[in-house]
Parts: sequence; structure tokens; C-alpha cells
Amino acid sequence: MIFYNQVYQYTDKEEKNRIRVIEIDSDVTYFVELHGVTSMPKRATTMELEAEIQSDILLHIPDPFAKNYSDKDLTEKQIQKRDEDWSIVSEGWANLKDELLNKKVRDQAFNKLAYRYNTSKIKVKRVLTRFWQRGLNKNALLPDYMYSGGKGKERNLTTDAKVGRPRKYLSLENGINITAEIKKQFKYVINKYYRKKEQPSLTDTYNYLLREFYADKYYEYNVLKYNVWDASRIPTYDQFYYWFKKFEDPQLDIQLRHSSKEFELKHRPLLSNSTLETDGPGTRFQIDATIADVYLISSFDRSLIIGRPIVYGVIDVYSRMITGIYVGLEGPSWLGAMMALDNMVMNKVEFCNKYDIPIKESEWPANHLPEIIIADRGEFEGYSVENLINNLNVKIENTSPYRGDLKGIIERYFRTMNGKIKRMAPGAIQKEYRERGDDDYRHDATLNLIEFTRIIIRLVIEHNKKIIDNYPLETEMISDRLKATPSNLWYWGIENKKGRLQTVTNQSVLRLNLLPKGNAKITREGIKFKGLSYGAERALNEQWYLKYRKKSIEIVYDPRNMDQLYIPHTDGYNFDTCYLLDTSEQFNGTFFEEIQFFQELREELKKEETINQVENTINSDAEIEAIINKAVADKESTVPNNLSKSETIKNIRVNRQAEKNMNRNNEKFDLVDKVNEQVVEFTSKTSKSEALPQKSNSRLMEKLKKKRDEEFEKGN
Repeated sequence: MIFYNQVYQYTDKEEKNRIRVIEIDSDVTYFVELHGVTSMPKRATTMELEAEIQSDILLHIPDPFAKNYSDKDLTEKQIQKRDEDWSIVSEGWANLKDELLNKKVRDQAFNKLAYRYNTSKIKVKRVLTRFWQRGLNKNALLPDYMYSGGKGKERNLTTDAKVGRPRKYLSLENGINITAEIKKQFKYVINKYYRKKEQPSLTDTYNYLLREFYADKYYEYNVLKYNVWDASRIPTYDQFYYWFKKFEDPQLDIQLRHSSKEFELKHRPLLSNSTLETDGPGTRFQIDATIADVYLISSFDRSLIIGRPIVYGVIDVYSRMITGIYVGLEGPSWLGAMMALDNMVMNKVEFCNKYDIPIKESEWPANHLPEIIIADRGEFEGYSVENLINNLNVKIENTSPYRGDLKGIIERYFRTMNGKIKRMAPGAIQKEYRERGDDDYRHDATLNLIEFTRIIIRLVIEHNKKIIDNYPLETEMISDRLKATPSNLWYWGIENKKGRLQTVTNQSVLRLNLLPKGNAKITREGIKFKGLSYGAERALNEQWYLKYRKKSIEIVYDPRNMDQLYIPHTDGYNFDTCYLLDTSEQFNGTFFEEIQFFQELREELKKEETINQVENTINSDAEIEAIINKAVADKESTVPNNLSKSETIKNIRVNRQAEKNMNRNNEKFDLVDKVNEQVVEFTSKTSKSEALPQKSNSRLMEKLKKKRDEEFEKGN
């Protein structure tokens, strides 16, 4: 059936002509062809056209000119021209329709309209043609300014005549056209100067363009300078800016001027949703930490401020259920993450009872391991990640550095939590930078760590009952009239989806796989780790200290208490315990950082004394060299030069004996105090007896000298 203002296309003609029905009068239909500047109405019987439609010679197609224009989006010029042409069309189509449709008297109608509106006949024909071809409405008469100027097409300028709008100022200097070579220059300076980490401005880049290509170099007082050409020979900044926008690549500009991380974090298109990556509760958990925007006081002395706490959170991506938290002073580090993961598998009713908060299990039912944990690289790139993967079948997906957007759900929860804490808690940070005269919010600190933990638990329970805005509900959820709270989504997902929740029956097994790992060495003094000595019953029974000396073994430890180490078995469930030996008992009850501090302090003291030790060695060596040099000089001055080598080494034993006796005389002990007056008489009486050994010594020396002389004469 033929309809008014419908567009049809012929399929049996090479030109694929399109027509629009502009009038249906009884058994006659009038139409115009959609091509051509002017197109006059033609007539055909309605039956004939319907037959062509039935035989698929004429097909109904969408209106190619169907567009929605709003007057607020049009320029004054467009509206003016449209309204002027509409006055011609509305007059002719309302009062002269029959004449316009009749070929014999059509020209007369054109002449009447041209005369009445003081315009040309061809103008009237074109205006009416536009009206018929483009939809028989007022906006069909809008001028095609969008096609003016060759928009989107680059012109190949082969003439020296300046194109474009004339300059408002400096009218005598027309400037230059932007040729293909100049475009290459633009691209060169944009790549070389603009797309840099230093982030130069576009004005700076334009100045580099002039310096490189449109300036003469010269030296003034041995200083290189540039003389820019006159304005008629250089491209203007506006021309450069125009082509810069044509060459602009926002993604590349951000990546090169800032970083790829900046683009991925703040500028990349967001075309997906984290929930689409899951198929039920437990598929993916996200873990992250934040430093809470509130200062706390000590639990032991409320006059002491202990700073801002660390809050770790674990959230299920599918249901948005908070599955684990940690509030303390550890982190952001593996220790804090370890505590959050430990809380993740803990029964939340028992956990809340520790803080005097009674809850039902349905209010916080999460005590499971997930299939995948999405975490930061810093905390989950070492330590016990392999144990989680191999022993507990939990996969770890580490995000790129500075890509908090990849954990957007937990990040969003932290922002909401911090916002509420700022509004309610005393001691909260109200703004990033305090101005002079502002109150110091740290003085308002009132909550201790236990009280703050209670607040976080209350916020978690509130979150689990709160409807999530913009949650992508599935059709089945809508059919079940599900309210999109984390608790409802958790239970609905367990019942209707696959999910990947795992139950931990023994929390000690999880802790064994969460504790950080290290390497200890077996020695005779025990199992050595971080300078401490440990012993184990198994090591004694199996004689490790004899069989496996200097062998390295893998252990796990709790940095908060170094009294014990644990040697895990290969099954991932059992372990042997190592205890601190008496040789290291001074470190009993200390934590890992303290031990490191003591060891570093010892090394610092050694380094502080290094210079003194070096000076002592240098001075000692200098004194030794002085003694040796003096001895050499004395030998050269006293020993004859005519002695042969054999004479020099002859009678070593005799010389040794003589030197030995002389030393004995000097080294002998004299127990009598010569200063004591009470023994003066005794010493005088014994003077003769003392002379005897002196005499015997002298007699012995004479014999030795005589024997030495005899042997010397024999040798000659």
C-alpha cells in the first residue's frame, strides 16, 4: 500500500532511483525523484505503483533525510534563510498545489511566486524541490552549511594565492598557505617537542617550530641567537593550532606527556563492569588498604596520640559483601593483608562478639576463601603467595602499579567509609592542608583502636544491608523481586549461581600458609635465622646438626614474635616448631623489626669505628717501617762489607746462645725492693753472693767468645 511522504527505491534500474510520494489524489499518486538540484513532480497510477511494490521492483526504504533539528542548535543565519524560503513554500503548497502538480500550468505558478516574493523563477523551483525531496517539512529548507568549505577534506594547494579568511590586522602581509611540506614540519615539532614528559605548552612548541624552520641563526658576543622571519613568510599560531587539532591523538598525547598509567587510570573508556567477570559469590575478591582519615589515641593512656590507623578490606565482587577486615597499625604491608585474609575465613559472629557487638550469622555470613584475589603488587608479589596458590588453590591477580581503578569496588567503599568518618568522628582530617590559624584536628583525637574497630564493624554491617546503586541486576533477579543489598545478592548468588566459595576447616592451616617465608641455615650452633639460633626436637632426633650442616631450609615465621619458627611439611598442612635457644635468649619476646634494628645498630657502630681502625693500622705500619729503616741503617754502618755470605750465616747456634744468655741477664726477676730501707743491711750482706753468678756469667761469656774466635780462625 502506498503512503504519503514515503520513500521508495527501484531495484530494476541501474541508477537505483529513489522517489518520495508527495501527494495521493484518488487513483493518482504524485512523486519526485530524490536526485538532482531541481526535481519536478511526476504522476503515476496508484495501482501501477502498488503492483511494482508487490513484485519487489519498488522497495520501501528509510527516509535518508529524516533528521531531528532543534532551533537552539541552529545559527541565526540558518534560521533566517529557512524562514524566508518557508514563506515561499507555505504560500505555494497551500494555495497553488494543484497548479504545481500539473505540468502544463506549473511554470505559471512559479512565475506568480517569483513575482510575489521578488525573487527569480529558478530560486522558487529550487526551494520547492528541496521541500519535496527532503520530507515536506519546514526544516527540509535548512541550508547545507555542514557541507560548505569541504569539511573533512584537505585541499592540495597548487597556487600561490592565499586561501582562507583575510587577516584582521597586518592586512598587507597575507601570510602563507599550509602546504604538505609545512604539515610535515608541524608533525615533526609536535612529536619532538610537544609529546614529552616535560609537558611543554603548545605555545612553546610553536616557538620551537619557528626556531627550527623559520629563523636565521647568528652570533652576538659568541652567543647563538635567532632572527625570526617576517610575518608574511611564517605560519601563524592559529594555523599551527588548527593543524595540531587535526593531528591530535589524545591517547598518545596523554601516554607520552604523562604516562600510560595516567591514561589507563583516569582517561580510558569505561565500557564494562567488574560484575560481568564473575559468575557468583567467591569468584573474585578484591583486597586493598587505606589510611583512615582520623587520628586515634592509645588504649593504655588516652593522653597519647598514636596517629592514623590502617584499614584493610576484602570485598566480594559479585555481591559487594565485605568478607574480611583488619583495623590496626600494621601496613600497608603483608602483615596487614595477612590479618585481613585471616579475618576473611573467621566466623564473623565470634569476631563481632570480641568487640561486644552481637550479630546474627545472616547479617555477615562470609567466612570463605575465594577462587581469585585481586590485590596490589607490593603486598602480594612475594611472601606466601605461592603457598596460597599451591596449597589452598587461590589464584592471585596483581594489578599494575598506580592502577587503583582495577580494584574500583573496594576503592569506592573506602571513599564512602572515610566520608562518613570525617563527618562524625572527632580527630578526623577535614581538609588536606591546614591554613595558618586553623585548629589542629589532631588535638581532637578521642577514639582508641578498639573503639574505632567497633565503628568499622558497624559500617560493614550497615553496608551489607544497604541497597547498591546502579548494580547491574539480571532479569532473573528482577523476576524474583530481589533487593540489591550485599546480603541478598550473596544468598541469591549461592542459590542460583555457580560461585567458587571454599570453606576452611582449620584456621591454623590458613595461617601457616599466610605467614611470611624465609631461609634458615643448619649449623653446629643450631638453626640460624636472622642472626638468631633456634633448636627443634626433630633436628636433634634426626641429627641435622651433623648430617646437614650449612644446608638451607625453608621456614615460616611471625614477624611480631620471633620466639618460634615453623618448618612446613610438603603437604602444606603440618609443620615442626623451632624454639629460641639460650644463646639468643636476649631477643626473647621481641619482634622482627627490633632484631633488625639491633643488628643494624651493631653494623653502624662498626662502621663508625672503621676510620679509627684504619688510622691505627696506618700509624702502626709507619712506626714499624721506621724501626726497620733504622735497623737497616745501623747494620750498614756497623757490619763490614767484606764478609761473605757463608761467614754471615756461620755460628748461628753459638750466636743464639750468647744472645740468649745476655737476654736472661736482662730478663731475670729481682724480687727485692731496692727502695725499701728495711732490707739495706740484708742486701749488703748478700752482695758477695750476688757477685758469684755475675762472675760465672762473665766466665761463660769469655769461653763462648774464645770458642767463636777459634772457629773463626779455622775458617780462615
